[in-house]
Amino acid sequence: MGSPVVSFARVATPPSKEHVLASVERAMELARWREFIPRGAEIALKPNLGWDLFLPGATTSPWALEAVVRTIRDWVGKIYVVESNQVVVDVEKAFRLNQTDRICREWGLSWVNMTQEPMRTVPLPNGRVLKELTVPEILLRTTLVTVPVMKTHNKTVITGAIKNQWGCLPMFRHNYHLVLDQALADINTVVRPCFAVMDATVGLEGNSPKSGIPRVVDRVLASGDVVALDAVAAKVMGFDPGAIGHLAECVAAGLGVADLARITTVGDDDLSLNLAFIPAHHNAVSWFELVLRRRTALRRLFFDTPLFTVCCQLTRAYYAAWYYLLGIGRRRRDAIVEATPYGPQWQSGP
Repeated sequence: MGSPVVSFARVATPPSKEHVLASVERAMELARWREFIPRGAEIALKPNLGWDLFLPGATTSPWALEAVVRTIRDWVGKIYVVESNQVVVDVEKAFRLNQTDRICREWGLSWVNMTQEPMRTVPLPNGRVLKELTVPEILLRTTLVTVPVMKTHNKTVITGAIKNQWGCLPMFRHNYHLVLDQALADINTVVRPCFAVMDATVGLEGNSPKSGIPRVVDRVLASGDVVALDAVAAKVMGFDPGAIGHLAECVAAGLGVADLARITTVGDDDLSLNLAFIPAHHNAVSWFELVLRRRTALRRLFFDTPLFTVCCQLTRAYYAAWYYLLGIGRRRRDAIVEATPYGPQWQSGP
């Protein structure tokens, strides 16, 4: 099919729901989405719902998700919205706080918490680091469309169309953190998206993926090549795609193209755009986890015993203090919800 195409669409300022809907549809059209999403296919739509303390930019915006649904609904069969719990995240709570539940009701979508779904183990004889992978069965019988949000990440530099499949694993996926780059290539080999739409209306910079700073970007990106999409996203965020480990691993696994010279960009922006995102650094939780994992005795003590439950409780307490007690998270939330035109999408009701 030639060079992969990554499309840009700007959201008109001041943004509104109709502006977002139109921008997502335009980005998808420019990226020729019908060539990648099979007609009549049952779709697993995978947003990022990986945080249950509401912070714009940490999760996929409801308007962006709704726009993808509106664009593909008459082309495809049944649409499922899928996500999984984390050990420190209640995805059902995130589903409600982010107003994704409202989108599902209004458009007749089926919500699936994959943590509660039957699992199937898939062999990976040529895996980068894993020889088999256990994934929710629904992902093996549907066509996956991934809808990430533009964010920095303290372990992978960015989190986008590739990293969004991390949420397709069982709750204890954190055990792969020391081999995260290779594991992401293996995951995307088994549950490979056919198309990606990146929500960059409101992104997250700084110490993401949770305790970052919301950033209004007013853009949408789309591509049938998730590796190309993330390479372009990294470049416009201000990072070198060649220095991002999981992009290189995905290229080596034959999952896509990361060489910017081989990627065609179309739409309102190009690779000269530099958003200069603040990079992520490890917060106390992330730093401490990696210290424990790198020492065998500590890893076994803290992750393979009941102490792990205590660690999870302490992690939740840390983020609750950051969000509520210190008020950092609440102030960052309010700066978007109360002071930008994107705020109404998170309000209750139609």
